Amino acid sequence: MALNKQQSVVDPAARERRSTPAAVAEEVLEKKLEDIATILCKAETDKSRIYEEVMAMVERSLVRIALRRFHHVKSAAAYLGINRNTFQKKMATLGINHDPE
Repeated sequence: MALNKQQSVVDPAARERRSTPAAVAEEVLEKKLEDIATILCKAETDKSRIYEEVMAMVERSLVRIALRRFHHVKSAAAYLGINRNTFQKKMATLGINHDPE
């Protein structure tokens, strides 16, 4: 079968990987991160800290989401797939307080 320049052979497995929930989420996240990086880049004057700032934002967001969904630290940690002690250290490092109900 001859293919012209407009046609290409796409690996069906590659097409399927792009349509998985994780792949779709990654695509959405990348678009949002592009906007965030643009905003943070405008604020930078010296050495860029975009990586550190974005990673801290992501960690804070994940911890808050887990705490909203699961009101107990142990359950929230399990939801994120990390140890309870690690979760509590991250909360302290990120300045997140949680009063169990």
